[in-house]
Amino acid sequence: MKKVLDYLRNRRDAALLASAFILLIAAAFKPTVPMPRSIYSYILVADISQSMNVIDASLNGKPTSRMAYTQYMLHHIVANMPCGTRVSIGLFAGVSVAALYNPIEVCSNYAAIQDTIDHLDWRTAWSGNSRLRDSMFTLARVIRAFPEPAQVVYFTDGEEAPKLHAFNTKDLTNFQGGNGWLFVGVGSDKGTAIPKLDDKNQLIGYWSADSFAMQPGIAQISEANIGVRDNNVAGATGDRYVSKLQEEYLKDLSKQVSGDYVRGDSLQSILSAMKNQKPARRDIAPYDIQWILASLAGLLLLMAYMPKQPIKTFSKWLSRQRKA
Repeated sequence: MKKVLDYLRNRRDAALLASAFILLIAAAFKPTVPMPRSIYSYILVADISQSMNVIDASLNGKPTSRMAYTQYMLHHIVANMPCGTRVSIGLFAGVSVAALYNPIEVCSNYAAIQDTIDHLDWRTAWSGNSRLRDSMFTLARVIRAFPEPAQVVYFTDGEEAPKLHAFNTKDLTNFQGGNGWLFVGVGSDKGTAIPKLDDKNQLIGYWSADSFAMQPGIAQISEANIGVRDNNVAGATGDRYVSKLQEEYLKDLSKQVSGDYVRGDSLQSILSAMKNQKPARRDIAPYDIQWILASLAGLLLLMAYMPKQPIKTFSKWLSRQRKA
């Protein structure tokens, strides 16, 4: 053992390489250390109403539906969450929000959470209506049933169907539960027809403007009042109902409940807004030090191939270059 130590003492490069190798082996075991930190708990709510089938978003330069774009964002948001964070996935349709499970730890349940996001589908909706404002009261009750507080991140285009008017606009003056909620706007300002799809997800037409006709004192003409939209299909372009991101409405809605709004076209903007939300609690949680060990190993590797006195060596090299 003494000979090995003497050898490493005299061979600086060998000692540094050996140390880097040991650090890399340690990093491979993904070590953690217990540290006090803020623990975040979220319910990520996805709008699965039919307006989310509108193709007015873009992924990698290709047009995609609002639903597919929401799934893409949810996948990356979950992937960026540190271990210890707890997540639930919620579905919104009609006047209700359903939590698929209580918030669960993101690292130990990573595959299950990502699989849930993969299977988000408008066909699982229990209602054809889309009453975002009303759903907030249901969501507040859902959160109160959780074992611990959870912050809301609500992905939606803000489309209200039926349209709001004096008879069906819920008063939010005494609303309890929305403080700190984050609304993420999905879609574009351009305005695009809502596709009508069959149970095999095949396009069979577009929702007509008649489906959204209004009468004084009546929320919406047709059987949409009992939970499903009517069967009107637009023919000519002028008959189609045009849907777009209701950004101003979402901004106003978030202000009314002391929440926040961010447009969903930037992952970093969403992550930054989520960091500003209040944590569920402060607790001891495992902190991953794998990246620290790997970084130190990389630094030692560089040092192993650097001269002992880099400044002096560089000065000599510079002098030789000038003489040449």
